[in-house]
Amino acid sequence: MTQIHVLKNLSIQKRTLVFLFLSLLSGCSKYHNNGGNHTKCNYEIAKEALIVRDYNTTFDSDIVLSKQEKVLDKRLQILKDSFKLVIETKHPSFYKVLFENIKDFIETTTLFKILKTMPKGGLLHVHSGGMTDVKWVIERAKQLVNCYVYLEKDNKNTLYGQLGIFEKNKVPAGYIALGKAIRSTPDFEAELYNLLVFKKETLREEDDYWVEFEKRFKRMMPLVNYRPFFKTYYQKSFLDLIEDQVDHVEIRFVFGNLWDEKNRTYPMDVMVEDLKEVLTEVRRSHPSFSLSLIYTSFKFLDVSQINLQLEEAFRLKRKYSGLIAGFDLVAEEDRGHTIDFYQKSWEKHDSLQRVTGLKLPLFLHAGESNSIINKNLYGAILLGPKRIGHGINLLLYPGLMEEVKQHNILVEVNPLSNQILGYVADMRNHPARIFLRNGIQCSVNSDDPGVFGYQGLTYDFFMVYMAWELDLKAIKKLVFNSIRYAALEKELKEKALKKLNDRWKIFVRKTNSFLSPQF
Repeated sequence: MTQIHVLKNLSIQKRTLVFLFLSLLSGCSKYHNNGGNHTKCNYEIAKEALIVRDYNTTFDSDIVLSKQEKVLDKRLQILKDSFKLVIETKHPSFYKVLFENIKDFIETTTLFKILKTMPKGGLLHVHSGGMTDVKWVIERAKQLVNCYVYLEKDNKNTLYGQLGIFEKNKVPAGYIALGKAIRSTPDFEAELYNLLVFKKETLREEDDYWVEFEKRFKRMMPLVNYRPFFKTYYQKSFLDLIEDQVDHVEIRFVFGNLWDEKNRTYPMDVMVEDLKEVLTEVRRSHPSFSLSLIYTSFKFLDVSQINLQLEEAFRLKRKYSGLIAGFDLVAEEDRGHTIDFYQKSWEKHDSLQRVTGLKLPLFLHAGESNSIINKNLYGAILLGPKRIGHGINLLLYPGLMEEVKQHNILVEVNPLSNQILGYVADMRNHPARIFLRNGIQCSVNSDDPGVFGYQGLTYDFFMVYMAWELDLKAIKKLVFNSIRYAALEKELKEKALKKLNDRWKIFVRKTNSFLSPQF
């Protein structure tokens, strides 16, 4: 057994002592290199010391696996190695091809089925309007007699394929009943699906990815904000997550105005009340499921508009303190205003915290870019956030990486989203792989799974487990990070961690039992 294996499951302090002891036991023999005269034990000791130093730097160096976890780790590694052989022969470009082209293949694997049953803790980064199955959205929408779809060319206010709810005698020009459109044109339902899901194979080479991505939300939001559909949509979203073993979700929530036939607009508070009602209903069968909302606005708005939204966020925080968890700004990182542009808004944020006595943490999108010119991460980190969304180009700033590590800022990684939107060509080269090795804490997230054509977190975990050559220790750390860094009050977080720990032990035991006949 090598020294590194002896050290692998000890604390950092114990590793150092044991390493020194084992080094003394090593025999020495002459080792010659390029004419030099060195003892072999000095070379081996130096090499092992470098390995141990790097090992102690990784983000999961504090995790010690139980006996049963070690057994499962070895078994999963065998499955991983077998899958590698398959993709080397049948899918040599597996880590670089479009996700939609390998999704079905992933689902056939034993490894995927196991990860599907794995408790995943929390989903800390997902956006309202992009959470659930678009096929389900279309199926529900076509059952609504007052749901229509726009079938003319795009104009300033409306897109081809945009959904809307109208009274029969007040349907705008260009719209046709969705059910009628599907019945009269056999291929239209599939066409609509492609208009609502971001799939690269349906785009032209000259299309702007971000513009096309944002169009998916614009086409769907008039339906999602229709109050009767709103409740059903989020109930389905929560049940999707529960089915995928997610116990807590934090939504980057864009607060708008619900409407229905009785009222053309409802106050924002009605959105929160409706979500609370849906949550209560879901908890009847899944009592441990929890929800937090991160009030989210846009980086293309001006300072005065963001200041007004900050005031609204604090008002909601006071009224719904256990539900409103933080504040964020979103938009395409390389086109919207910078973090620095909103300096007056951040001053207002601090002022509102002092005046109200409320804490509204910043969970800022920053670094969703491959450009060194984009320095949003500097501004974001100086504002003292608890977490950063994406952080892709953090890799370009070694000093900033150290700041993130020293200040214990979590990076909310969105692996498939980053690849689908073109920031990462090969999943093996995702920057977060470097973050983990350098001791930066991360969590795995799905961003907009519904718009990307899937649900839950299993696909993201599958890809990082394979592409980043992770082990069970790393996966466990990523899972538990999602609760340790969640925007939950202390008592609730402790309960959630205990629940997760219990579920994790059950997962390990059941998976070992399931795999035992094969090993």
